Amino acid sequence: MAYAPTFSPDRVVRTTCPYCGVGCQIELHTKGGVVYRVDAPFDAQPNKGKLCVKGRFGHDYLWHPDRLTKPLLRRNGQLVPVGWDEALGFVADRLAAIKSESGPGSIGVLCGARCTNEENYLMQKLARQVIGTHNVDNCARL
Repeated sequence: MAYAPTFSPDRVVRTTCPYCGVGCQIELHTKGGVVYRVDAPFDAQPNKGKLCVKGRFGHDYLWHPDRLTKPLLRRNGQLVPVGWDEALGFVADRLAAIKSESGPGSIGVLCGARCTNEENYLMQKLARQVIGTHNVDNCARL
């Protein structure tokens, strides 16, 4: 028996599942800005109406209370919220200092399974062309 929600969605948004590089199409049913149901359209390639368990049920992290929503820097032993410009400047300065002191091979980049193929591609380009390291890995390759 199919699940029938007791209310209709505000929006149904068709998008690509963020979990791996297969590119499965999903439909996010939202009410009040919150995803309450995920479906797979039968007319979509490559999944044709099917989803893995992550694609169907793995979206609750979007509203988890422990999710970070702004950058944090450690000051006097405490993590404090800062702006994006300050956080990115800090990271850039630290990476430049490490590269200068120990060489680009001392830096590694780990990309995430929840990133899109395009985001992972950009991370490896940053690692190889900007930092100069080939130490790039992705947890989704296992």
